[in-house]
Amino acid sequence: MGRFATDLKKYKRYSRKSSLVLLLTQQGLWALCVYRINNKIYRSKLPGILKRILLFFGLFWQKYIEIVAGISLPYSATIGPYCYIGHFGGVIINANAVLGADCNISQGVTIGVSGRGDSRGVPTIGDRVYIGANAVVAGNIAIGNDSVIAACSLVTQAVEAGTTVAGVPAVKISNNNSSDYIL
Repeated sequence: MGRFATDLKKYKRYSRKSSLVLLLTQQGLWALCVYRINNKIYRSKLPGILKRILLFFGLFWQKYIEIVAGISLPYSATIGPYCYIGHFGGVIINANAVLGADCNISQGVTIGVSGRGDSRGVPTIGDRVYIGANAVVAGNIAIGNDSVIAACSLVTQAVEAGTTVAGVPAVKISNNNSSDYIL
């Protein structure tokens, strides 16, 4: 099953709507579709010039989706299967970010670069991670599998697997995992 098909399957689990309705109404799905196509080209073994031409046109498509949906998913980022972007707008993923499988991303989320010296870099997000609305995850950090990042949190330190963090800066507030958030 292709990666976009897994994304669509997850959207169907959440909404119980048909594929056609989802494809016509879900901006997160539009952004994932464009990302998956462009990422496939980016990671392909196509000859260099052909790949650059296709990515040039793909970049226009990506920018159009950014304007319409407010979701920036650069083709060079690594996003695992079963991704879910729940709402319109304000989602920004760094081009070098890595997101695991079965992650949920809410509106207003930024996954970006931060830090100085050896700590400068972008996050690696584990599997089955829930990231709440308007959260920022930045720096050369690892977010453990099955973790929850609460809404409006600023995460600049690693997060243990199976825990919930909240606040500015984010700190561990419980051992609750993401099982209640990820369907």
